[in-house]
Amino acid sequence: MTVKPRLLFATSNKGKLRELRGLVGDAVEVVSLADLPPVPEPVEDGATFEENAVKKARAYADATGMLTLADDSGLCVDALGGRPGVQSARYAPGDDRARYEKLLTELAGVPDEKRTASFRCALALVRPGGGEAKVEVGQCTGHIGHAPKGSHGFGYDPVFILPGGERALAELTPEEKSAISHRGKAFQKMKPHLLGL
Repeated sequence: MTVKPRLLFATSNKGKLRELRGLVGDAVEVVSLADLPPVPEPVEDGATFEENAVKKARAYADATGMLTLADDSGLCVDALGGRPGVQSARYAPGDDRARYEKLLTELAGVPDEKRTASFRCALALVRPGGGEAKVEVGQCTGHIGHAPKGSHGFGYDPVFILPGGERALAELTPEEKSAISHRGKAFQKMKPHLLGL
């Protein structure tokens, strides 16, 4: 019997974990931070999503001795000079709703044509003991709506409106979202590396 390779996906976010497991299927055994004894969280002080993803992957690979995939992703709003950017998860205290409500408040009065935004994701794959990180990035463009819509997804998905309509990312099924999202695009680029383990 062939033993499946094990991969630590360095996240506690159930939505992200579900997306990755759906992508690799049964080819790779994906475990999350919730499946392991507590490991100190690395400080995410990089200036870019790529820097933070590599930093997280390297720290968790070294701490656990496991092949590790980490992501850093966020929302960049043009009218806000790219904010929340790498601070997306820490943009406001509280939950996802608190963060997107702060965003909507900051964009009050900004016309639709200036509410352009993009979700960006950087994935880093690192082997324990060093070596070069494999990094892939994905992006999804759209604009910020005026009110939350939809019940799927997480984070800023309810206020992120896709091009060509008024459909929010949170209104897509998980399959639809994976096909077009920033993380889905980055995962697709990383998939050959994961399936080749």
